[in-house]
Amino acid sequence: MNQNLAFADYAVFIIYFIVVSVYGYTVYRKRKQDEQDAKAYFLAEGNLTWWAIGASLIASNISAEQFIGMSGEGFFLGIAVAAYEWLAAIALIIVAVWFIPVYLKNKIYTMPQFLKTRYNESTALIMAVFWLFLYVFVNLTSILYLGAVAINGLAGGEYLHAIMIGLAVFALFISLGGMKVVAYTDVIQVAVLIIGGLVTSYIALVTVGEKLGISSSAIEGFKVLMTEAPEHFKMIIPKPTATSTQLEIDKYLTFPGLLSYAAGIWIINLNYWGCNQYITQRALGADLQTARTGILFAGMLKLLMPLIVMLPGIAAYVLYTNGHLPQLVGGKDGAYSAVLTFLPTGLKGLSVAALTAAIVASLAGKVNSISTIYTLDVHKKYIQKDAGEKQQVNIGRLAVFAAMLLAVLFTWNDVLGIGGVGGFTYIQKYTGFISPGVFAMFFLGMFWKRTTGTAAIVGVILGFLLSVLFNEYAPALFGHDTLLYTAYPNGKGAFEIPFHICMGLSFFFTMLAMILISFAGPKVNPKAFETEPGMFKVKPQTTVLIVITMLIIVALYVKFW
Repeated sequence: MNQNLAFADYAVFIIYFIVVSVYGYTVYRKRKQDEQDAKAYFLAEGNLTWWAIGASLIASNISAEQFIGMSGEGFFLGIAVAAYEWLAAIALIIVAVWFIPVYLKNKIYTMPQFLKTRYNESTALIMAVFWLFLYVFVNLTSILYLGAVAINGLAGGEYLHAIMIGLAVFALFISLGGMKVVAYTDVIQVAVLIIGGLVTSYIALVTVGEKLGISSSAIEGFKVLMTEAPEHFKMIIPKPTATSTQLEIDKYLTFPGLLSYAAGIWIINLNYWGCNQYITQRALGADLQTARTGILFAGMLKLLMPLIVMLPGIAAYVLYTNGHLPQLVGGKDGAYSAVLTFLPTGLKGLSVAALTAAIVASLAGKVNSISTIYTLDVHKKYIQKDAGEKQQVNIGRLAVFAAMLLAVLFTWNDVLGIGGVGGFTYIQKYTGFISPGVFAMFFLGMFWKRTTGTAAIVGVILGFLLSVLFNEYAPALFGHDTLLYTAYPNGKGAFEIPFHICMGLSFFFTMLAMILISFAGPKVNPKAFETEPGMFKVKPQTTVLIVITMLIIVALYVKFW
């Protein structure tokens, strides 16, 4: 197997690059007359169609941590990891029906603005600074590093830093045009990543069938996967017993069976899709029906994602266990790149283009959100209060440059240790420390009028401290045999609690504390959001989309339960 790219692969990639660049520049030229309008630059206010919103949501979400990290979890866990994607579709329905109306009714453009309007300046500033650090040092760095490592492995293994710089520059080129350019180029990006991803999955299934001497049919290849790795096609990871192997324990620590569905995976999805500037920004400038339709369109696309990002990992597992793959470079995160080596010339270039599209779209969307939060919620309010429209756009562009430069510097020699932890685990671990407190603060702020600003500040701080307690100290303090904490040895002489369970416990106690503090406050909260009759009603065509999505999810769970 030759992992290096051929001339035809480079040709396919260059065509992709030219198409995206030319289209992005065309969109930029069309909106140039609005260039000095800050809301047009940051939000593409009122100009995004439902299909652009949906495609941009998926393009921004599916990045290197999905292609590389989730494929690696497919290699390790199997189809159980698809729960992140399939339940995300339900989370998007919840966001479309109940969250977005609240944002649009109250003219919310950024998440810190929500916190300022609903609670107070202190809460908004604390979270604005936190989100800036999280987006730059966790999300941008992990996307950039994982993407560069994957493409570098296919290009010969000698160009890591050059690829890193190339990805950063490409993303900068797109993001400097503003939200409209990011969103509409994402339409091409998501088409490329879906087509390229499906081609990779198809070739992976065909390869499995051929290597095991069964058939060259993709359908037969899928049957081989189910025969050779039946444990990889179970949605629920069984709870370990005293006789369980270390591998079975490690799988449960990553995805603790039914307990994952009790709270952890819902907190991850609802916080990510409903309380995240990076995601909700695509819909905040649209009218309610357009925003809802776009979000539901993204939900239906999410149902496809396991086929693209998880199935190649299972194929790599079967090929690896049957001796048809060499030692994986980078452990389980090397599964996707290993499968790409089986692709013929030309198609390998298409798959690299798909991977690049996912990386660049996520980088561009992330830095656009960083510049929006910094400009509107920090710089405009606390540094240069009299900044005009043109100045705000220029400040936003400088923030884009600064964020990307920091990300490149911190990934240059893997300063944060992303490669050692594994990309998907890295992101889930460090965002999971804050997600319970943030989601509790947003959820109560939206739907319980009595929630106070004091409760919000206590909630976000307490949520973080409880996450640290349950993740790092609870096993040692309470003992591994307590019934409250399902802890198992991790093979290094210590004990560990599955992070999904930690998130659920942290969320429960944070919500309890916020409710008690709010009851101790005033009965009437003048900053509570008002609702109006019919605010959460959906149109018949929207109901049809919701029903179709739910039926597909139910069918998938019935099949693989």
